[in-house]
Amino acid sequence: MDDGPYFVLVVLGVLGTGLVAGVFCAFSAFVMKGLAALPPAQGVAAMRAINGAAVTAAFMAVFIGSAVLCAVIAVVTFVLWPDGGTVELLVGSALYLVGAFGVTIAANVPRNDALAKLEPGTPEAAAYWPAYVREWTMWNHIRTVAAAGAALAYLLALT
Repeated sequence: MDDGPYFVLVVLGVLGTGLVAGVFCAFSAFVMKGLAALPPAQGVAAMRAINGAAVTAAFMAVFIGSAVLCAVIAVVTFVLWPDGGTVELLVGSALYLVGAFGVTIAANVPRNDALAKLEPGTPEAAAYWPAYVREWTMWNHIRTVAAAGAALAYLLALT
């Protein structure tokens, strides 16, 4: 791959998808385990607070910005069809757009919305909490692998 704007896009793609993979990895590796160890009322309250705190300009810039960047990389790759790295660039874009961004919208956010409707300490929240932790974490594992795979694919395209 030649130096220039396209190279810079891909380097930014590595950084963005890698940062998001790191955030997701932290949740899969220890955050959700720590929350699951709490009594349901405390776990629900903590996760609701985390979900509210996650919607910051800094995280959204990286998370949504990486999705936009991946879409741009995919379009530019289709238009330019470079001699090297084409498959890696398209795979990286698909992994992030479908496996990280898409899964967030289709699987994690609906669970967060359902949790937000429950008051910590209620029987409904206590009943929902174990399923929430199990399902949310499973989908988060997928997001983690997809975002890390996107970063790796973009990195391979640079070599």
